[in-house]
Amino acid sequence: MEQFIDQDVVIDVESQYVFLGRLVSLTPGWLTLKHADVHDLRDSKTTRELYVLDSRTDGIRVNRKEVLIPTDQIVSVSRLDDVTE
Repeated sequence: MEQFIDQDVVIDVESQYVFLGRLVSLTPGWLTLKHADVHDLRDSKTTRELYVLDSRTDGIRVNRKEVLIPTDQIVSVSRLDDVTE
């Protein structure tokens, strides 16, 4: 995942959350995002895919300066620019 450092990424986790932001560090067991959007999908009527696609088009809706994500909860990591319709 080091190739994603300093890139805007989408992190899908096992729960109903999706994380978007700038990946700034990898440490054992944790990823750190800056200028992040922590989005609880239970709070919206959109799907995960549409929310991420909208974020790629409109920009990340920053609601956290920094967030740590435990790696054991991660299902996938991708560059925001790699998201397709």
